[in-house]
Amino acid sequence: MPHNARNLAEKAARLNERYKHHSATAVLERALHDADVGQLALVSSFGAESVVLLHLVSVLAPATPVLFIDTMMLFPETLAYQRELAQRLPLTDLRTIRADAGDIWRDDPDGTLHQYSTDACCDLRKTVPLERALQGFGGWITGRKRFQASTRSTIDFFEAEGEKRLKVNPLAHWGREDLEEYMVNNRLPRHPLVAKGYPSIGCAPCTSPVKPGEDPRAGRWRGQAKEECGIHFINGKVVRGPLPAQGDDEKETAA
Repeated sequence: MPHNARNLAEKAARLNERYKHHSATAVLERALHDADVGQLALVSSFGAESVVLLHLVSVLAPATPVLFIDTMMLFPETLAYQRELAQRLPLTDLRTIRADAGDIWRDDPDGTLHQYSTDACCDLRKTVPLERALQGFGGWITGRKRFQASTRSTIDFFEAEGEKRLKVNPLAHWGREDLEEYMVNNRLPRHPLVAKGYPSIGCAPCTSPVKPGEDPRAGRWRGQAKEECGIHFINGKVVRGPLPAQGDDEKETAA
């Protein structure tokens, strides 16, 4: 393991030990002021459950940079919801992140790349713009939770993202009932597509409704061996498919 990656992994382990008995709110609040963590940005999709973390940050540290990745293929409802929350929550540093126009013109001029390679489309419209936006930050805050998918079942409060930076997951141990209670207690608006059967919401071409009893993320890239867009890492490796089998840690995950 490269030296920087080892250092980050060790730092994440120390932070998890330091905060293992803390609540989600305490982890978030202290991480925002912990010198070991560095400057943080919140990355939000403004999706089905995003309002919880956005509200928490608006209460604890409203000047935290919030990065919204507009892939230019989002549902109109997501864009409207983003505007609603931007007006309602006192977040003072909201940044909209998009792919470089030249990159779009070169790699997806007609907007059909997702039909041939969802990985390439996610890389163009999400991974590359986010990496550019995160330059200079010591880490970023995500709303990922263990219950959401098999690829997220073991995440902890702090992770090392390869050799680059830390990832903070303050809601890692929350369940669906915790989110519901928080939204009700704080009277937070819901994403309009949730009521239409979309418990997990990404880009319009690659997101479909979920039937009762299905995994909440079953509607993301339906029919493909793909569960993540590629902006997340597990054990320092980009994740786009199911977790590797036990003892198979050294193999690449499905692309």
